[in-house]
Amino acid sequence: MFEIRVICDPADTDDVTKALAAAFTLSDVRRRKHVRLYATAEPRTTEARWPTPEAAYDGAPCIADELDWLNRTAADGPDELDRDWYLRNAALSDRIALREPNGGAAADEAEVAEATAVYLLDSDKAGRELYGGIPYPPGHPASEADPRGYVRQEYALWSVCTCDDSSELPCLKHPSA
Repeated sequence: MFEIRVICDPADTDDVTKALAAAFTLSDVRRRKHVRLYATAEPRTTEARWPTPEAAYDGAPCIADELDWLNRTAADGPDELDRDWYLRNAALSDRIALREPNGGAAADEAEVAEATAVYLLDSDKAGRELYGGIPYPPGHPASEADPRGYVRQEYALWSVCTCDDSSELPCLKHPSA
C-alpha cells in the first residue's frame, strides 16, 4: 500500500480520480484545498477475484428443480423474460458444465455456459435491469475476460436478500421492494 498525491486543476479531479481507479485499487480519495488529491492505493492484481462455484451456488436449488423453474417460467411467464431468468439460466448452465469438466458432453455444456454468460453480460452492459457489479461491473475487463466468473459473482449477489439490511444498495433479489 502506498500514498499518491496529485496536484491538478479542480476541473480535472474527477478525470484524475477515474484514471487512478483504473490503474490502482483505491481505498479512498481525499481532497485538500480543491487542487490536491491524496489517494491510498494498492497495485491492481492481474487475476480477478471471482467467487468459487461452491460459494456462488451455495444454497442454489438442485439442478432438476432449477431446470423445472426455468422451463415453467419460459412457458407460462411474460412475453419477455427478465434478468432473473437469464441469470438463473446462465448459472444453471455453468453448474452443469462444472459437473464433468473433462471431455464428453462437458465440452458442449461449457460452450452453452459461456454463451449464456456472454448474453447476460451483454444485457447487463446495455443497462436494461439492475445488476450487482461488485467488484466487477459488466464493462470491466475482468468481466469480459471471464463471463462465467461474472455469472458466479452476480448469482452470489442476487441469491442474498438485502431487503431488511441497512445497506444503501438495492436488493437484487427483490428490486421493487
